Amino acid sequence: MESPQTCCEQGHQNLEAMKAGMFLRKVKSRTWKRQRHYKLQEDCKTIAYKSSWAINSYSTFSISDVEAVRAGHQSEALLSVADEFPADRCFTLVFRGRRGNLDLVAESTKEAQAWIQGIGALMENMENMDESTKLDQWISDWFSKADLNKDGRINFKEAKKLLKMMNVDMNEEHASSLFKMADKSKSETLEDQEFVEFYKMLTERAEVLDLFQDYSSDGQSLSQCDLEEFLREEQLEGEGSYEHALQLIDRYEPSDTARMNHMMSVDGFLMYLTSPEGSIFNPERQDLFQDMSQPLAHYYISSSHNTYLMEDQLKGPSSVEAYIQALKRGCRCVEVDCWNGSNGEPVVYHGHTLTSKILLKDVITTIANYAFKASEYPLIVSIENHCSIEQQEVMARYFRDILGDMLLTNTADSSELPSPEALKRKILLKGKKFENESENPTGEVSDEDEAAEMNKDSPVTESPPTNGKKLQQNLCKELSDLIFCKSVHFHSFEHSRTSAKPNEMSSFSESKARKYSKEAGSDFVLHNTRQLTRVYPSGMRTDSSNYCPVDMWNMGCQIVALNFQTAGMEMDLNDGLFTQNGCSGYILKPEILCKRERLFNPEKRDDYHPLLFYVKVISGQQLPKVKQKAWFIVDPLVRVEIFGVPLDQAKQETKHIDNNGFNPLWNETLQFTIHTPELALVRFVVEDYDKASRNDFIGQYTIPFTSIQPGYRHVHLLSKDGTSIHPSSIYVHIKITEQ
Repeated sequence: MESPQTCCEQGHQNLEAMKAGMFLRKVKSRTWKRQRHYKLQEDCKTIAYKSSWAINSYSTFSISDVEAVRAGHQSEALLSVADEFPADRCFTLVFRGRRGNLDLVAESTKEAQAWIQGIGALMENMENMDESTKLDQWISDWFSKADLNKDGRINFKEAKKLLKMMNVDMNEEHASSLFKMADKSKSETLEDQEFVEFYKMLTERAEVLDLFQDYSSDGQSLSQCDLEEFLREEQLEGEGSYEHALQLIDRYEPSDTARMNHMMSVDGFLMYLTSPEGSIFNPERQDLFQDMSQPLAHYYISSSHNTYLMEDQLKGPSSVEAYIQALKRGCRCVEVDCWNGSNGEPVVYHGHTLTSKILLKDVITTIANYAFKASEYPLIVSIENHCSIEQQEVMARYFRDILGDMLLTNTADSSELPSPEALKRKILLKGKKFENESENPTGEVSDEDEAAEMNKDSPVTESPPTNGKKLQQNLCKELSDLIFCKSVHFHSFEHSRTSAKPNEMSSFSESKARKYSKEAGSDFVLHNTRQLTRVYPSGMRTDSSNYCPVDMWNMGCQIVALNFQTAGMEMDLNDGLFTQNGCSGYILKPEILCKRERLFNPEKRDDYHPLLFYVKVISGQQLPKVKQKAWFIVDPLVRVEIFGVPLDQAKQETKHIDNNGFNPLWNETLQFTIHTPELALVRFVVEDYDKASRNDFIGQYTIPFTSIQPGYRHVHLLSKDGTSIHPSSIYVHIKITEQ
């Protein structure tokens, strides 16, 4: 085993090698392999790269954008060149959000190891930074951006450019006075410590200072009692707030002296307010907090549609990477469309289209490897089976052999479905199954509605069925025996109520589901207390757009399948709902949607008191630019959107602030009435106002209403892709009262 000193030396050598730069091959496919020059920047946080033919034009990406480094042939592109490049020279950088992976081949094993270990160590350093170090890092980033001539100091001209970069429009006189105040050495330049002062003056939060002084006994600091009063009065904390005050002082107060005296300075107070504890999301709901022992039908289940697709539904690529991305996001129901492939190997793709094909065995292997990395709760694999009997036998063998003990094959009769707790680390197959186990192997089988619906809905396809009749399909007994959730055609709610077995599941297109919710809402809700229901996007959505999942959740539908590869409001809502409960992919439905004896109608409710929801939008902090031009500064506004039952759907927005993305101040209160809080989601959207065209998206954050913390809170914004854009946030005051 290597000594710590040897590891440290090795780490240093790796970083030096990365800083010196080296040529790596970027691989996109068996035929696309190009040399690129990659090097780690001096800040140890950015990697620059350029084509071998480019002279000086380096592009960059941040280490903080990298989610994982995979060594070896761990991607389709690298597997395709495995005979050409050995595994010990290959590695993959996996990025956060929906950005594609970067597959690289080094010239030697040693060079590959330098990058694999070096990036891994840098990622670990970033993850282990506390809030104070992150702030220091943030300030030093701005300093190096402003120091254009790299002499370790910035002059006033560089400071003015910095203000534009920081998204703030400040008149020259005010900027000059701040600069002079910070220039203690009177050298007409700012060195590092002077720059910290300049930055602090720029970022001074008057609205936080005012609040701090409202509760400070001496105007200089908060005693433990002062902070306790703030926690009780404003943050509405009850018992234990005195002890909690001391914990916050220990955790966030940067001054050792203040900490020893159980005092909190304004810097510590701001650090608490911008920390996860001071965020709008209640930390008690972040970890697993729900009862996981109820029947599966009582849970919303995070679900993906046509999981294998990376882009559109007609001609885009299919990839096992799409399964990895969905599973890492906590998805608990993935879809596999199986078709006959060459050499007796079943393939997965969107049938009758030009989407590329991948081998079923590769998909099942990927599922086996990633099924329980993000969540231990059961994974449902929804199979659309278009294969011949021979290739179904191959399918059955792969599912059995590759999934092994993870595969749930026990379909013992029961009056209700098992619970997520009882099915931990189990994979459940959903698909066509014989009507009864003694049935003739060529007899009629249960049917999947989606394929028929898709053929009716979708535009021109490669080879559509010759007629609109339902095709009877043979089913292989070996595959039928492995199916736990049996796909059945939906006849009526009455038929399901009297005849359906617990493990039978129907699939509805979004339009069918909407029709039933309008015509028989209460029956639909009652049906979903017992049976699992899957909803999928219309076949007309060839661009992989999504429908709003909230209408389906209101009906108690559990498996509301979305195109995970498509960013936007619909996936924001899905991410918002499933962020709670430990990102387990299972959320217990509200009691009103699980009771069989009392029907809930989301259109009409009379046994409740509405809540008044007040959001005072106070200020914004360090909002990102939407256009990377030096002179461009955003005009931000905040919109608060409520999604839930029809009576609760609402949106309101603040006025826009001209030319200030750095510290805009709104101080506007928006008010909403919430009738069914259990089903409400709140989405905060920040946009750049444009009177001539559509506003540009800046950031958003979506949260279940029941997970909101009252009081003074920061809303930490996410990009369109759902990734953090730290330290961008909006500062709000939340108040919730009964009407």
